[in-house]
Amino acid sequence: MMLDRPDPKVEKIGETFRIGSVTAIGVVLAFSLGFLNSWATIQAPWLRVDMGAVALITVGIAFQICALARMLSIASLEVPTYRRIVRIFLIGLVLVSLGVLLAIGGDALNYSRRLMKAA
Repeated sequence: MMLDRPDPKVEKIGETFRIGSVTAIGVVLAFSLGFLNSWATIQAPWLRVDMGAVALITVGIAFQICALARMLSIASLEVPTYRRIVRIFLIGLVLVSLGVLLAIGGDALNYSRRLMKAA
């Protein structure tokens, strides 16, 4: 059984470059988790559109966690594996971004509905 041993024939990335990638993924993941935490603790009532946003953000965070876990592997030094991990991270980043945009849009629509009722 091979335990995450990199293939000596495959092109490698530098360890310093991988360390930077791990840091970048970790920082973005922390911001994603922080946004979800801050948003979940707001006392305002939730709308149906919020559930879609939460789903997108949660799945996106799962992709980011997967990318971080894989980036910590020695095999991530191989260029094909590294590229696959970056794709997984970018999918997570896009999903979280779409969730945040949906949350902002839902809040904007809710505020505009309240203003229309007050008028």
